Amino acid sequence: MAMKFTEMGLDENIIEALSYMGFDEATPIQEQAIPNVLAGRDLIACAQTGTGKTAAFVLPILHKLAQHPSEHTDTLIIVPTRELAIQIDQQIQGLSYYISVGSCAVYGGGDGISYADQERALKDGRNIIVATPGRLISHMAQGYVNFKHIKHLILDEADKMLDMGFLDDILKIVSTLPKERETLMFSATMPDKIRQLAKKILSSPLEINLGIAKPAAGVNQNLYLVYDTQKDAVLRHILETHEEFQMVIVFTSAKAKVHDIVTDLRRHKIKAAGISSNLDQQQREQVLMDFRAHRIRVLVATDIMSRGIDIKGIELVVNYDAPRDAEDYVHRIGRTARAASTGDAFTLINPRDMQRMQRIEELIEMQVPRLPLPDGMEGPMWNPGSRNSSGRHGSDRRKSHHHNERQQGQHDNRKEGGPNGHHRHFRHKRGKSSSDSK
Repeated sequence: MAMKFTEMGLDENIIEALSYMGFDEATPIQEQAIPNVLAGRDLIACAQTGTGKTAAFVLPILHKLAQHPSEHTDTLIIVPTRELAIQIDQQIQGLSYYISVGSCAVYGGGDGISYADQERALKDGRNIIVATPGRLISHMAQGYVNFKHIKHLILDEADKMLDMGFLDDILKIVSTLPKERETLMFSATMPDKIRQLAKKILSSPLEINLGIAKPAAGVNQNLYLVYDTQKDAVLRHILETHEEFQMVIVFTSAKAKVHDIVTDLRRHKIKAAGISSNLDQQQREQVLMDFRAHRIRVLVATDIMSRGIDIKGIELVVNYDAPRDAEDYVHRIGRTARAASTGDAFTLINPRDMQRMQRIEELIEMQVPRLPLPDGMEGPMWNPGSRNSSGRHGSDRRKSHHHNERQQGQHDNRKEGGPNGHHRHFRHKRGKSSSDSK
């Protein structure tokens, strides 16, 4: 039976905020992490996306600040993307609604006003700073950043930060912090480079390992074997046969494809918009606002969206192509079935992506069911040993169709809005869920 937040000794004002939002039971990562963070332990935690790890470190930090208020920056949270910085800052605002704790998201891509706001927060010693490495170093170079009172350092999505080349920036930031501090590292995967970083900046850490690189149990996964020329039609087929789903994310590995996919969907009267690093921050925030407000049904995105974005109510994820890294498959489909909810995920696999899909299935330790293509379509046979998409002989296509049939059965709302105005991860007491650049 899951532990209740009231059993953790958290400040009563934090419990009140949780109660206001309708949450009373901790997720497994929260249950294991919160008591140890409260006890001051360094921690390295590995948990998949959608399990509530943000609250696992935010709740105990807020408890400490509620018990011992500070006029200085007490906590530094370093994250890989601006989206994740904004998301965590919003979650802090919601959870700290009944206590006097201030936070600020520090990230690039904004205008002069946002930079000035970040500068003011850093100068004033805002209690919690959530920052991307590049923008934080930019502020630090100006000489007004004072982190000598830091008691807590948190690295969230540490593996992603290393993948994005932020190691030197992280070590530079850490070198300016007090040696006596509590350091927490959260990561979705645990490669050797993460363990090496942990040895450098953590002190005798407790390690928590929860289901590395496994999709949430609530995700219903399927795939289609297709040729490139069939992808647009199969995507439309998925959307048409799941018209009850009004919040859909389509992932592609190439920025250049985003515009083409959106154009095809709009041509067929499907409300869609794209988001990638080609857009500036204001444009990206407008697209996300339209998506949350259901002004668009389909959000087409690159992998910049697979981590660091927490949008409540994603019902369907479609992988237009296989991600380059097998772990990113878990993060993509983790946008749906957040916490204890359920969702659907479809992946379109062409001959060139079959080897990638094979690595994904090895990682998640299951075979994703193959579905037959819509009537009138015949796709390639499953042959991960070949990357060649040629040789579409009629007999092979018929074999593929029959093979598919056989496989089918395998199967910034601020404080005025109150604490309920932000999306976050918890296990809901009624079994439902709340929907996780430089």
